[in-house]
Amino acid sequence: MKIQITMCSFLVLLMGQLSKEITQVSAVRIWSSSAILSSQKPGCSERCGNVIIPYPFGIGKKCYFNEAFEVSCNNNTAFSHFLGVSVQHISKDSITVDLTFGSNPYNKSSGKNIYSDEIQGNSDEHFSFSNKNNLVAIGCDIYANVKDLDTGSSVSGCASFCDNSTNNVSSSSASSSYCTGNNGCCQFEFSKIVPRKFGVSIQTMNTENTSWRSSNCTYFLIVEKGSSKSDFTQFLGKCKEDDNYKGSLALDWVIGNVSCDKAMRRPKDYACRHNSRCINDTTRPAGGYRCDCSRGYQGNSYLPHGCQDIDECASPERNHCPNNTRCVNTPGSYVCESNNEKHMLAKQLSLGIGAAITFVILVAVCLWLRKWLRKREENKAKQKFFKRNGGLLLRQRISLNGESSGGSLPKLFLKEELEKATNNFNEIRILGKGGLGTVYKGMLSDGSIVAVKKSNAVDEDQIEQFINEILILSQINHRHIVKVLGCCLETQVPLLVYEYISNGTLSSHIHGNLSHSSNPTVSKSELDNQILLHPAIILTWDHRLRIAAEIAGALSYMHSCASTPILHRDIKSSNILLDDNFRAVVSDFGLSRLLSVDKTHLTTVVGGTFGYIDPEYFRSGQLTDKCDVYAFGVILAELLTSQRVVTSNKPEDPGLVIRFTLSLKENRIIEIVDPEIVKEVEDEHTILAVAKLAKRCLNFNVRRRPSMKEVAAELDQLGKMRQDLLHNESFQDNISPKSEISCSHTSDCTEEDDQNSESHNEMHYDRKGSL
Repeated sequence: MKIQITMCSFLVLLMGQLSKEITQVSAVRIWSSSAILSSQKPGCSERCGNVIIPYPFGIGKKCYFNEAFEVSCNNNTAFSHFLGVSVQHISKDSITVDLTFGSNPYNKSSGKNIYSDEIQGNSDEHFSFSNKNNLVAIGCDIYANVKDLDTGSSVSGCASFCDNSTNNVSSSSASSSYCTGNNGCCQFEFSKIVPRKFGVSIQTMNTENTSWRSSNCTYFLIVEKGSSKSDFTQFLGKCKEDDNYKGSLALDWVIGNVSCDKAMRRPKDYACRHNSRCINDTTRPAGGYRCDCSRGYQGNSYLPHGCQDIDECASPERNHCPNNTRCVNTPGSYVCESNNEKHMLAKQLSLGIGAAITFVILVAVCLWLRKWLRKREENKAKQKFFKRNGGLLLRQRISLNGESSGGSLPKLFLKEELEKATNNFNEIRILGKGGLGTVYKGMLSDGSIVAVKKSNAVDEDQIEQFINEILILSQINHRHIVKVLGCCLETQVPLLVYEYISNGTLSSHIHGNLSHSSNPTVSKSELDNQILLHPAIILTWDHRLRIAAEIAGALSYMHSCASTPILHRDIKSSNILLDDNFRAVVSDFGLSRLLSVDKTHLTTVVGGTFGYIDPEYFRSGQLTDKCDVYAFGVILAELLTSQRVVTSNKPEDPGLVIRFTLSLKENRIIEIVDPEIVKEVEDEHTILAVAKLAKRCLNFNVRRRPSMKEVAAELDQLGKMRQDLLHNESFQDNISPKSEISCSHTSDCTEEDDQNSESHNEMHYDRKGSL
C-alpha cells in the first residue's frame, strides 16, 4: 500500500500515520531581522498569539494574497486551512508547521512492514518540502531510503543497527541522543534540491542478530534541523498508540510556480512592490519566485511602499565613512562627504562645472530636438504634398501602364536636390513663365543642365494635367520630342525636370524675338514678348522645311508608332523648341491625351491655344488625331508667312488661317509668303507645294485632312527634291557652321526607334523616391 502525501493535506500519514496535531505554538520568529515596520496590510491583524503573520499570509478576508496563504487564529493558535496544520512560525522563504509522527511496526516472524513499505510526498504550486529538514530513521537492523519518483534514482538513505545494549529496551535511556547509525538511530540531510515527488521506504535487513525480532517498532521522521534535542532512541520498541513523536516540519513557500520573467509580464498578478526585487527559487524543481527588498531597503516587499530606506548613517556598523568625513544618507545607500572647506569648494566648483555642462548638453539636445521636429514636420509636409500633387494618382497610373508603351519611368527627384540645382528657385534662373507654370534653369550635382518647371497654384485640373504630362513623356523615345528626366512631388507645387534646350522657341525665331535661354514647356507666348538680349536670327527656307519635317515626324510617331496613340492637343510654334543645331523638339504635353487603339476619338473639355484649335473640335468637343493635323497646318502657315496667328493690336484682323486660305483661293499665295523666303528660293514649286499641304491640313472637313504620317512623308519627299536641286551647288549655311541641312525624315517607326535609342537618356528611379 502506498500513501500519497500532498501539500494540500498533511493530515495523511508520513511514515505510518499522521495523528494528533500539536496545539502549542513555538516562540516568535521575526519576518526580517531588521524589520521594525508593519508587516501586514492596514486593518489586518499582524499576529496570532506569539506568531507574527506577515503579508502575503493574512488573517481574514482581503488580508492575504490568495487562499493558499490564508491563516486563521483560534485560541491564539495559528492554523493554515490550505495545509491543514498548525503554524509555528513564518519566515520570508519558509513556514514551520506542527506534525505528529506515529510508529511503524514490523511482523516479528516475517520482518514485513505491517502498514506500508513506502510513503510518498509531493510538492504543489506554493509549498514544497524544504532542504532545511533532516530525515531520521529509528529502528534496529533497518535501511531507510529516499527515492526520486520522477527519475527513479535514489536521493539519499541511511542504515540503523542495534548492538546488545540497544536491543535491551530498558537500557535505551542511556543511549546517546545523537544518531550514529549504531545506536538504533540514523539521520541524513535532503539534497539541496528536494525532489518534486519522492518516496520514503524502510526495509529490514537480515543480520546475524535479527534484532528486529525483539524490537520490531520503527519510526521515520522528517524534522526541521535544530528543532528538537530529543533522544530519538527512546522510541525503540515502543509501538503503542500513544507512542509518537511531536515535531516541526519546514516547508518552503513561493508566490507561484512561475519565474520572475514570466511573473513580470503579468502586472496584475505580480507580487513584488516598490523598491523590491524578484528572486527565483532554485531549490524547487517546479520553480517559483519570491520577493525581497532591494539593497539599502528593509520591510515587507509584498506591501505597497513596504520597503523603506535604511538610514545607514544612524548606525556606524552600517556605513564605512572615515573619521574626517560625514555620512549622508541617500535612497538605498549613503555617501561620505568631507568636512574640509577646500574639499567643499572643490565640490561646489565641480557641481558648477557639472551644471554648466548639463546646461550646454540640454541646449544642444533642445536644438537637436528642434531640428528633428522641424525635419519631421518637413517630412510630413512632403508626404502631404506628395498626395495633394497627385503622387497617388501617378503611382496608380504607372502600376496600370507599366512600361508597356516602351518608355522609361521618370526619376523622382528630392526637393533638396532641385532647390540646390536652381539656387532655391532664384529669379535670376527663370527661363520663362507660362500659363501652367514657371521654368527655371538648373544644374544637377553631376553637372548636367536641366530645365525645372514649377507649376502654378495647384487644383484638381492642373494635377490631372501634370500627371498626364509626366506619363505621356515617359512613354516617348524620340529625338524630336522633349525628354522628361523626372519630377518632384514633395513641394507645395509640383516640379517637372526636362532636358535643357538652349536655342529658344520656333515662335521666337519666326516672329523676330529670341531669348538668350529657352523654356521647354511654356503653354503661352509670353516669352515672345520679353525684352531680349540678342536679335533673332532669320531662319532660311531650308531650315524651315527641315524643321517642318521634324515636327511632322514627331507627331507621326506619336499618332502611329507609340504603343498607345498620343494626341498633343496644344501644337503651336511657341511649344516647338530649337537646339544649338536648330533641331526641332516638340514640348508641353500638359493637355495631351492617350487614345486607345480601339477608339477613334475622345470627348473632352475643349483645350488648347486660340488660333490653333481645330474648329470642329471646338464645336463638338471630340478630340481626334486630325486636331493635331490642323494645328500643324497653322505652324506651316507661320513658317511660310512669318506672321503671327493672332494679332492682338488689330481687333478687325480675321487671323492668319483665314488670310492664308483666302490667299490660296485667290492664287495670291506669293503675296503673303515671307519676302525673304521668296528672295531666297528661285523655284516657287516647293513653296506652293508646302502651301497646298498646309491648306489640306487646315481643311474644315476633318475627313479630308491628311494623317500626320502622310504629311511627314510628303515633307520628306519635298526635302529630297530640294536636296536634288542643290546637289551641284556649294551651300554655306549663313546661320551657324553647326547647322545641318538634312530633309530626310522617314516616318518608318522601326527606323526612327533605332535612331532614338542612340540618343535617349535613360531615366531611372531615385533610391528615396517611389512610384
